[in-house]
Amino acid sequence: MRTLIIDTDIGVDDAFALAYAARTQHLLGITTVFGNVAVGQAVKNARLFCEKMAIEAEVYRGCSRPLAQRPSAPATLHGEDGLGDAFDNPFSDAAPGAVQFIIDSVRAHPQQITLVAIGPLTNIASAINQAPEIIPLVKELVIMGGAFGTGGHSGNVTPFSEFNIWKDPHAADQVLTSALKVVVIPLDVTHQVLITGDEVERLNQPVLSAICRPYLAYSLAKEGFNGMALHDTLALAWLSLPDAFTLTESPLRVITEGIACGQTVRKLSALASRHNPFEGLPTQRVALAVDADAVRSHFFQALTAP
Repeated sequence: MRTLIIDTDIGVDDAFALAYAARTQHLLGITTVFGNVAVGQAVKNARLFCEKMAIEAEVYRGCSRPLAQRPSAPATLHGEDGLGDAFDNPFSDAAPGAVQFIIDSVRAHPQQITLVAIGPLTNIASAINQAPEIIPLVKELVIMGGAFGTGGHSGNVTPFSEFNIWKDPHAADQVLTSALKVVVIPLDVTHQVLITGDEVERLNQPVLSAICRPYLAYSLAKEGFNGMALHDTLALAWLSLPDAFTLTESPLRVITEGIACGQTVRKLSALASRHNPFEGLPTQRVALAVDADAVRSHFFQALTAP
């Protein structure tokens, strides 16, 4: 069991990941960021979900916009409030600062904290920009984000770009080219781990069933599938079941402008080139294959346990 800070723009699949994390790891805190919803709504959502699911974790308020590019509108497939518009939300959106919490926590617990980023990477980039000395003190950073084209699994916002990375590509490029110990869990594997609407009901988790209805309706209308990819949950699944994932190592970059803005790219060839955008960069780990049955089995076991 690891000690985690989960950094999230909490929508429906983030909530599934939080429920799974609470049953498999130790949560030190939840830091929020813009993305699926505005950051204030993310604070409210995290507090509401923690109360509904009896999760004990403090919530912190992070960045409200990207580092460099113009902000884009929140997602809509999670409902207007990001949690399926299933519950009234009386909670405040005021909270202590997420970036300072990350910095202070890592300084206080060197090599003990795993950061799990399941939203845009703005808080993480801001933390290492403000306090670069924490980089070697982070045990590991696990990211749900990106798409590398394995088996046709490319972007879900543009043909090239996955949502979390596309929301703040400059932050993502800073993080992936840093000396942080990174594991990237991209759409290449998350699109392979699906759960049907009937299986959601069989979890016997009324809160999860309630919040995912608009998400399932969107999937049925757009893709003809009454279900959803578990996406963010897989960042937590890697911590519990690392042997279920096949990783490759490579320097990574994120394209920050043009028609491919937000695309994650890895070095594919050792051939010499006139300009090498990967020169001098550390290698990072990327999951490109997964034992979907093993991940699904562990997820169901964790969420249905008494």
